[in-house]
Amino acid sequence: MRHRDSGARLKQLAHDWVNSQFRRPALELVTMNGLTHVDETGQAQMVDIGGKPESARMARASCIVTMQPQTLDQLCSSQLAKGDAWQVARLAGIAAAKQTGQLIPLCHPLRLNRVQVELSPCPPNQVKIDVRVSAFDRTGVEMEALTAAAVAALTLYDMCKAIDRDMVVGPLQLEEKRGGQHGDYVRQDSSP
Repeated sequence: MRHRDSGARLKQLAHDWVNSQFRRPALELVTMNGLTHVDETGQAQMVDIGGKPESARMARASCIVTMQPQTLDQLCSSQLAKGDAWQVARLAGIAAAKQTGQLIPLCHPLRLNRVQVELSPCPPNQVKIDVRVSAFDRTGVEMEALTAAAVAALTLYDMCKAIDRDMVVGPLQLEEKRGGQHGDYVRQDSSP
């Protein structure tokens, strides 16, 4: 019996050594890059924020929807068959921010204080979506702002697709974040 146990133990030691040799570069890269959503074995994980203090958090994100000039004209003159696309997209963005923790697997559900979604026509053929999200919580609201901007853009696409299937959504980008242990961030190369 003892011989079988030592064989199993030797096999386990060899297995562990091989895994450590092949996983080491990936783990060092994870550590160097500060990827917090990966554990020591390289598996995805939800970050433990339980010990972090609550603080004021804010993030701004933007997205552009490019369309045919005639589509923008109809959108601006409220001539779409589906109704008020501006209001529907704004509400969709707000709802999406509130559901980010359900949509993005490793995001924490947050208590949002405010979600602002602004849609602005940019003639001749674009709509710019600007989102601002704030909270007093243990983690940032960047993902909530990005999710709100993306869903507002996709809602505009849905509202206009009957007359324009050539629309393009993007770029989608974080513009600014405030608060948290990593400090503030402001994008230097803002989109049009």
